[in-house]
Amino acid sequence: MADISIGKAPANSAILPFYATGAVVFVILCTVMVLNPEVFTGHYFSPHLLTIVHLAALGWGTMIIFGAAYQLLPVICEQDLYSERWASFSWYTLTAGVALLTTTFWNLNTGWIMISGGILIVFSVLLFITNVLKTSNICSKYSIQKLFISSSAIWLLITVVIGLLLAINLSFPFFEKEHLQILKLHAHAGLGGWFLQLITGVSTKLVPMFLLGKSTKEKLLKSAFIFQNLGLILFLLDGYFFGISYRSLLYAALVFTGILSWLLYLYDAFKNRLRKKIELLMKHSFLSFLCLIISLLMIPMVYYSQGYQWTMLYGTLLFMGWITSIILGKTFKTLPFIIWNGHYKHLSGKVKVPLPKHLYSEKLTIWQFRIFIAALLILATGIIAQYLPVIRIGLLLWLAVSVLYCVNVFKLLLHKTK
Repeated sequence: MADISIGKAPANSAILPFYATGAVVFVILCTVMVLNPEVFTGHYFSPHLLTIVHLAALGWGTMIIFGAAYQLLPVICEQDLYSERWASFSWYTLTAGVALLTTTFWNLNTGWIMISGGILIVFSVLLFITNVLKTSNICSKYSIQKLFISSSAIWLLITVVIGLLLAINLSFPFFEKEHLQILKLHAHAGLGGWFLQLITGVSTKLVPMFLLGKSTKEKLLKSAFIFQNLGLILFLLDGYFFGISYRSLLYAALVFTGILSWLLYLYDAFKNRLRKKIELLMKHSFLSFLCLIISLLMIPMVYYSQGYQWTMLYGTLLFMGWITSIILGKTFKTLPFIIWNGHYKHLSGKVKVPLPKHLYSEKLTIWQFRIFIAALLILATGIIAQYLPVIRIGLLLWLAVSVLYCVNVFKLLLHKTK
C-alpha cells in the first residue's frame, strides 16, 4: 500500500482541497440538520431539505469522491492523470457552484444565481469526466473497474444536466412533465448511476487490496454492470414517459441483482483474504453495504406507504448510512498515504520516518465509528416514530461525528514533516 501513488499521483495541490472542503461541508451539513430537525418529519420537497440533500450529495459526497478519484485514477488506470490543472480548476467551479446552489435553495430564490450555480457544477463535471475518460483510455486497454468509473462519470453528467434543467424550470417553466416527477428521476440517476457505479468500481479495486484478498469471479462484476445499468435506464425511461408506477419495483429488483453480484465478488475476495483481522476502518465499508441493502429492501414500503417517513428513512440510509459510512472509512485508508508521500517518500530508507497511520488519530476514528452507529440508529428511530426529540438527539450525534472527522482530516492536512 505504501506505493499506492508513488510515481503516478498528481500533485497534492490538486487533491487536498477536495478533502478539506468536503470535511468542512460535512460539519456545515450536520449543523444545518441540527438547526432544522423538522425537515425529517415533513414532505421531501422543501427548500431546507433541498439544501441539505445537495450539501450531502455535492458538497460532501461528490467533493470527497472527486479528490479520491483524482488520486486513485492513475492507480486503477496505470497511467498519469490526464490534467492536474483541470482537476484543480474543477475544485473552484464545484465549490462555487455548491455555494451558489445551496444558498439559493434555502429560501428557494429562483433565478440566475441558482442557474449560475448549476452551470458551474455542470462545468466542473465536464472537467472531471474529461479527466476520467482521457486517463482511463478504456478503448485501448479494457478493465471492468475502468468501465464502472467511466460509466459513473457519464451518469454524473446526466444527473447534473437534469439538475440544471430543473433549476431553469423553476424560473422559466418549460417541462411538460411534473417537476416533482423529474426530480425523483434526477435523484435516482445520481444515486444509482453516479454514486453506486463509482463506489462499485473503486471498491472492487481497493477492498481486495486492503484485505490482501483476491477474487477471480470477473463474471460477477460484468453481471453487476449490466444489471445496475439496465435497471436504472429502464426506470428512468419508463418514469419519464409513463410516470413512476409499480413497474419501478421490477427495475429496482434488476439494480438489486447487480448490487448482489458486486457484493458477492467482494465476499469472494473477503473469503480468500490473507489479512484475517478486520480493521475498524474496513468495518465502515461493511456497514455502508448493509445500509445500501436495507434501503433497497425498503423500496416497496416507500412506494406503497401513505406518509413520508419511509421516504425520509430511505434517503437517510443512502446519504448518511451508505455514502457517508464508506467515506468515513476510506478517507483514513487513502488520505494518510497521500500526506505521507508528500512528506516522507523522499526520506524513506534514509532516516526513520513515521508510518502513514501515525499521521492521524486512531482514537478519534474509534469514537467516530461508535458515535456513527449510535447517530444512525437514533436518527432512524426518530424518523420512523416521527418524534422530534429523538431526531434532535440523533442529529446532535451526527454533528459530533462530523467534528471528529473534520478534526482528524485537518490533523492530516496540517501535518509538518518530522
